[in-house]
Amino acid sequence: MALPVAEWQGRTARLWAALEPALRERLAAASLQDAVRLGCDVLRSKEEEEAALEQLCHRAPTGKKPEAASWYREQGNREFKRGRYQAALRLYSRVCLEDIARAESHGYPDRLLPKVLLRKAECLLCLGRLQDAQDFLRVLESKIALDGAMTTHLTRLKKLSQLKVKLGEKERCPEPAQGEHGGTQGEPEIWEENSSISGASSSLSLSFDAERGRHLVASQDIMAGQSLVKEEAFVSVLCPGESLALQDGDTAWDTRATNADLYCHRCLRQLLASVPCQGCSYAQYCSQDCADRAWQQYHRTECPLGALLLTLGVFCHVALRTVLLAGYAEVSRLVEGSHCGDKNLQNPEGSCRPLSEADAGAGSRGVPGCDSSGRYQSSYQALFHLLPHTEQHSPEHKFLCTLSVVALCKQLQAAGLEAAVLSQESPQQCSKPKTCEKTSEELSPELKTVAEAMLRHMLQLQCNAQAITVMQEMGPGDGAVVDKKPVRLATAFFPVLSLLNHSCCPNTSVSFSGTSVTVRAAQPISSGQEVLHCYGPHWCRMRVAERQQLLRQYFFKCRCPACLQELQSGVKSVVSIRNSFCCPKCRAQMQGEEDTLCCSIEACATSASRDHLSGRLQDLQQEIKKALELLRVGKADQAIKKLLKCRMDAETFLSPEHLMMGEMEDHLAQVYATVGKWQEAARHLRKSIEIVEMHHGPSSVETGHELFKLAQILFNGFAVSEALSTIQRAEGILSVHFGPQSAQMQELQEMKACLSELPRNILQRT
Repeated sequence: MALPVAEWQGRTARLWAALEPALRERLAAASLQDAVRLGCDVLRSKEEEEAALEQLCHRAPTGKKPEAASWYREQGNREFKRGRYQAALRLYSRVCLEDIARAESHGYPDRLLPKVLLRKAECLLCLGRLQDAQDFLRVLESKIALDGAMTTHLTRLKKLSQLKVKLGEKERCPEPAQGEHGGTQGEPEIWEENSSISGASSSLSLSFDAERGRHLVASQDIMAGQSLVKEEAFVSVLCPGESLALQDGDTAWDTRATNADLYCHRCLRQLLASVPCQGCSYAQYCSQDCADRAWQQYHRTECPLGALLLTLGVFCHVALRTVLLAGYAEVSRLVEGSHCGDKNLQNPEGSCRPLSEADAGAGSRGVPGCDSSGRYQSSYQALFHLLPHTEQHSPEHKFLCTLSVVALCKQLQAAGLEAAVLSQESPQQCSKPKTCEKTSEELSPELKTVAEAMLRHMLQLQCNAQAITVMQEMGPGDGAVVDKKPVRLATAFFPVLSLLNHSCCPNTSVSFSGTSVTVRAAQPISSGQEVLHCYGPHWCRMRVAERQQLLRQYFFKCRCPACLQELQSGVKSVVSIRNSFCCPKCRAQMQGEEDTLCCSIEACATSASRDHLSGRLQDLQQEIKKALELLRVGKADQAIKKLLKCRMDAETFLSPEHLMMGEMEDHLAQVYATVGKWQEAARHLRKSIEIVEMHHGPSSVETGHELFKLAQILFNGFAVSEALSTIQRAEGILSVHFGPQSAQMQELQEMKACLSELPRNILQRT
């Protein structure tokens, strides 16, 4: 989670309420520097709060436990015997190579080692991940000194793997040559970087005005699909997932997979054979290189504080890592500059003037965050100048953030990590930090500077944190048709991306690859038009009142065209109309703003309680979850019956255009595809696409994802002609939002190549 655990939030809230009114007033009006000083005073007089925080850390253990390897092996064996290879693979992956070596020294049975490693490789083979299986075997060979018995096992499986790879190559359709069958694959994108804004296209310019602050504007006409920003995160921290915290009496190990188990903690690539940290059980990496770089840059400081960082939340973790990556010298320079009467750092845009044409030609020297030459770079200086909105945050929130960063800095000092933070020791000298202890000592001036910078970054994150998302498989992932949904993977700072203002109807699309972001034009953008990004509340997904409520955290009121139109008297949002209840008698739309809804057809005069209809919708959602659980455990026939019953029930009180109707059609398509009934699956998915198009538009990314699934179903069902036309339409949408080299585009190209290589007589019949 972004903020600290609920128990720590509760303690700080009670502590705030118990403070003397005069002290609360001082804290509420304090500068960042004074807030840190006062926070130190509060914690020094309240040692029980630090003790309570230490107890909370015990619920997020990150220490090494060699006996865990045996437990995860047993759980992996259970899933393997059930044929649930994805789940088994994740569990076997937790039995990392280095962990096995440690477990052996604590009595781990030698005879079980080959079996668990081979079963992991066999899972990869069963899932069709032949190349991954070969890669895993190579990792084993390079990392384990093989004894005779182990060599026998590996040799046999390696031969099997090579045989299956050859067989797969024969069965797989030949890949098209570059340029064959048309399409955009292989054509390099034209990219010219902006001379004044790092990572931005030359088609953009940086502007400022009092209403919009810093923002990006098209300096020339831009085509849909054109890349506008390509930026590497200055800092990113993996979101651990929700199944980490333990209750008293719970086992320290969990079979549920979280982001922390599936992705590299540095580059965010998907893990195969993970390389764990030598000092903690939490951090995992995709390679030794990533592990070494993370240790050098920040993890040597974070490692002994893992449980504390998990307890204090992702924002606090991002704040610490930001400071570590920037280096104390740069942090100190900018923090001290903010003390020298430079109020621009509290409100960086307050002293900016609108940029003239002369400014644009000479760089952007009038814009905060730019370097001495007027260039805006994806740097710590640009990040430091992002607005912290110090005066807009509630005093209680600022107090929570202050106590959190002060407590963390006190632990840094207690653990002997101050020198590492200040870069006064080499990584080798810092490789064995002290065990964390409670301390009541005053923070050093240097750590107060660090705490002030961290507090600034925690406040900035509320408005400038960017969620890095990844398309993650939903369900077991063992079927021919893979359903993927965007999932939050990490929280990051992107200084250039942060220049984009919000709109509920944006003209850009954002995608991620590891720690990199690409912003593309989702539609043509005319010269002089502002480039806009949606911060989350989209006009297609929620009503204007809900959007405005969510946007309050950014301290502005949205005035985009969608909001202005819906705020006008008498204008009802498209979401309200399409996601409405319908009359149980005549199927007309129910309407009304009060607790009682009435049929829109006066002659019908049917009425119903809003609470009653909302309760039916919640019950319906629970029944759909039960149906999906039936599918998960392999009871597809029962899942179909339950979903059809749910749809019949929904038709009695939901409008035909309701998104829930589309979701049920999508689920039915998924179940029918699981049992190989491709025509039925395609029929239901076409209905889902109709509703998705109605809500999000025919060129939306949501429509593109649905068309991708339909292409998979038609491909597997041998409906060649319709599959080719669906692939072409999906390519046209997804290439705009994700570019021609994205994973989905690559898969569409492979399907098209296979279908195009079929004999002409088959193509004519289909």
